[in-house]
Amino acid sequence: MAESMARGASVPLQQRLQQVGNVLSGQFIGKDEVIRLMLVAVIAGEHAVLLGPPGTAKSALIRSMAQLLQARYFEYLLTRFTEPNEIFGPVDIAAFREGNYRRNTAGMLPEAEVVFLDEVFKSNSAILNALLTLLNERRVVMGGQAMRCPLISVFGASNEVPGDETLNAIFDRFLLRIRSDNLDAYHFSELLTRGVQHELRQMANQVMQPIVSSQELMSLGASVGQRMRFDDAFLSTYKGVVFQIRAEGVSLSDRRVVKLLKLFAANAYLDGRQAADASDLFVLKHIWNNEDQAPVLEAIVQPVLEAFYREHPERKRVGAAGVGLEALAGEVERIRQVLTGGGALTDIQLFSQLKALGEVKSALASMTDPRARELDNRVAQLLEASLRTGRFAQL
Repeated sequence: MAESMARGASVPLQQRLQQVGNVLSGQFIGKDEVIRLMLVAVIAGEHAVLLGPPGTAKSALIRSMAQLLQARYFEYLLTRFTEPNEIFGPVDIAAFREGNYRRNTAGMLPEAEVVFLDEVFKSNSAILNALLTLLNERRVVMGGQAMRCPLISVFGASNEVPGDETLNAIFDRFLLRIRSDNLDAYHFSELLTRGVQHELRQMANQVMQPIVSSQELMSLGASVGQRMRFDDAFLSTYKGVVFQIRAEGVSLSDRRVVKLLKLFAANAYLDGRQAADASDLFVLKHIWNNEDQAPVLEAIVQPVLEAFYREHPERKRVGAAGVGLEALAGEVERIRQVLTGGGALTDIQLFSQLKALGEVKSALASMTDPRARELDNRVAQLLEASLRTGRFAQL
């Protein structure tokens, strides 16, 4: 492990962080934006929570990223019965007998650099109150003494957004709220291929070699700080987006508005740029307080991104979460065959195929390949014919 890290040290840190993203994207289909946001959080030293139904790779993504970062790692599944000694360490009995209250923190959360708290919102008030101080100030209080923690980032995971107002404080500490959903239909074949590979690695007990060390991550403050000098044009655009978000009823505190600047700088660093620009505003899609606000943020932020990419088409990232045009074309052909197969379709079956066409159309919209427009026209014809006649024999 040390030898592989030494060999990689000659490669600039920014490029190795990109490599971390590439390795994860090669294993987890359709999670490119999730992975990007996780890397941005680590570079900025901020926290993120992954939300989505069970089985959508939330835990696997966090664990895999932790393997690629040579950092002290702590993971725990929280419940309302979790006790402080389970995550902060047991009380040091020998010291206690001498009148000193302290915990044995070796291998526990206070000494960790990357932390994964599964079902973070299901914990009890004692744990949550302690976590508030840890997340915000990087310290824990034990026996009246404050202990500084070497924490880089905490990743939470949950199947649902917290609905209890008492959880607002802990939810607010996670600057990024990242959805991890089941994959669209056009990802299915690749999902099976990569899923089998992942299972084989698990069965063989294979561990990925780290690419970046925690010491390097902690040294990123200066590099990120250099990129926190924003020109007037960027700040004007950011101000307009922030006030539009607030006007739509999405709560965005001044504290979070300032902290988000660090995420923009971190994303610029990951791209290898010296300054932030409008493309970094994509992170604003992931600051919602409830899931109903996600489409509102999308509608506000996406036009700003599209305007930037029209002027800088070379900067646009690969669309459809890395899915090739051939895979989308194959999915369109599969749907066409189902619709024109001659057999009667139930309303549910018909709706399922039309929904899949809609997913393909959304994926094509982010592609710059001229062939994508041709395929998009084909999708539009299928949708139009289905809505106009409900019959597909002529397609």
